[in-house]
Amino acid sequence: MNAGQVRRWPLTAVLTANAISATGRTLSMIGIPWFVLQTTGSAGRAGVVAFCATLPVVLAALIGGPVIDRIGRRRVSIASDLLCALSVGAIPLLHRADALPFWSLCALVALHGLAHTPGDTARYVLVPDLAEHAATTLTRAASLFDAVERGARMLGAALAGLVIALLGAEVALLLDALTFLLSALLIGAGLRGVRGAGPVKNLPQVSPRSYVSELRQGYAYLARTRLLAAVVLTVMVMNGIDQGWNAVLLPVHAEQNLGGAAQLGLVAAVFGAGGLLGALLYGAVGHRFSRRTVLTVAVLLCGAPRFAVAGLTDSVTALAVVLGAAGVAGGMINPILTTVMYERVPAELRSRVAGAMTAGCELTMPLGGLTAGLLVENAGLSPALLLMGGAYLLATLSPLLRPAWRDLDTPVGVHLPRLPDVSASP
Repeated sequence: MNAGQVRRWPLTAVLTANAISATGRTLSMIGIPWFVLQTTGSAGRAGVVAFCATLPVVLAALIGGPVIDRIGRRRVSIASDLLCALSVGAIPLLHRADALPFWSLCALVALHGLAHTPGDTARYVLVPDLAEHAATTLTRAASLFDAVERGARMLGAALAGLVIALLGAEVALLLDALTFLLSALLIGAGLRGVRGAGPVKNLPQVSPRSYVSELRQGYAYLARTRLLAAVVLTVMVMNGIDQGWNAVLLPVHAEQNLGGAAQLGLVAAVFGAGGLLGALLYGAVGHRFSRRTVLTVAVLLCGAPRFAVAGLTDSVTALAVVLGAAGVAGGMINPILTTVMYERVPAELRSRVAGAMTAGCELTMPLGGLTAGLLVENAGLSPALLLMGGAYLLATLSPLLRPAWRDLDTPVGVHLPRLPDVSASP
């Protein structure tokens, strides 16, 4: 094995692990709402489960940055994957044993949400080190990271529709648990000895005072960087509404109007395919265009149109076409924002700022699923889709109107971390 192959192995291992776990996460993203709808028949309860799944995500992101630094990114990632495998795998097993009351389902999805965020953050802040090991550019590594994950989501969505239609949501969740176990094995092997994957040395002894001080550093840096603050505020609204779409609106629309789980998997896979194409296109030619111009068009196309089509028509074809276009647009967003984040955050603050950004970007996600469930229960599906689509449109006007977004086209030298995912929903 030559030196070049040795340097590329850590990046290859993490990309493969992320592809496997992203496939599994898509299985559960579709499988859990479908499981709740099939076992309870209630959109409101689906919204409650979505709330329980995402509130711990925000809590973990709020406090997790200093923990990741001290324990080490490799260890955190492995522990995260193992806990996710346990929590998601327990759902179908307990249901088969007739030992899954609704409260325990909520507790298991809460544990899953609490566990997966630190692992995601730990891997994403390693991208610059992995790019250096692989002797590739940061922009190329970031685009590859996003493209591989989007391709995995496309596969996961198609697989979810097929597995749920043929074997049921329980089997889809068991497959998800298996993907987390495989991801943990790959991370354990691939990140051994990688600089930046171990605990950060020379940190002060843990105390409430030092811990709060480290958290404050991350949030202070985020607050005083106006572009980062604008990104977080906009993505916060988008992610909250996307959670309502993923967890309630699209599954209910598929069950009531589109024909079932197979159609749900189809339109989700089309969105994933579009996202993969968009990420690859931006990686190939995006550098030739203004970041702000591309982002403004992309955020307008990736959100509101799909809500309008779902709210006004029951056509699978029409929704698939719009989701394909939305996927292409959405696939261009993360490479832009990820590169900007890497450029603007110093290495020593990566985990803390990444945690602060994750918390901010996902702050509204618990309310998004809960609100969608309540709207469907009380106003009906079509009004819920149109109301949330209108809110999405208002949020995506921000890059066009707010002056802070002009800084997108102002390079500042390469520093580091990664924006939590946006436009990951079908």
